[in-house]
Amino acid sequence: MKSLFAASLALLTSTSALADVRVDFDEGAPVDRFTILNTGTCPLSDATVTIDLGGSAGRLIFDVTATGAGVEVFQPFRVVAGGGALSALPVVSDGDRAVALAIRSLAPGERVAFTIDVDDTTSARGIMVAGSEIDGAMVRVEAGEGSAEGRFGEDSAATVPLSACTS
Repeated sequence: MKSLFAASLALLTSTSALADVRVDFDEGAPVDRFTILNTGTCPLSDATVTIDLGGSAGRLIFDVTATGAGVEVFQPFRVVAGGGALSALPVVSDGDRAVALAIRSLAPGERVAFTIDVDDTTSARGIMVAGSEIDGAMVRVEAGEGSAEGRFGEDSAATVPLSACTS
């Protein structure tokens, strides 16, 4: 009985290595920033990280050109950190609600960051995005044969818990 109890306790208190991903949104003027961080303990390889603003409270869009769906100021997609982790750059069109980044490899603690303009389509001040407006936007991580999702909260962050490391 003691050995069964000890084995059960060890299983409950052990921690498995994870490849969790956190995405932070930082509102800025004139440019906004998204940071994708591997907060887990194993690398994230051959994955796609999709940021989908479609479900956001502010019905957010990407504003990347002077003409089109955006309001006043625009900023194109630009990688500002961790570009070597990407296997390709996405194409983002004005008014898009989603962007998918192809991750070649992202080690624990490493990040990819990009700047872009995000506009809200529900208020008169569409060029500024508050945390409550990104609330409900989604992040999906597809790696291997699985995928997982997380949602942005009013803190402008989304966490995607992934399964245990396979290597």
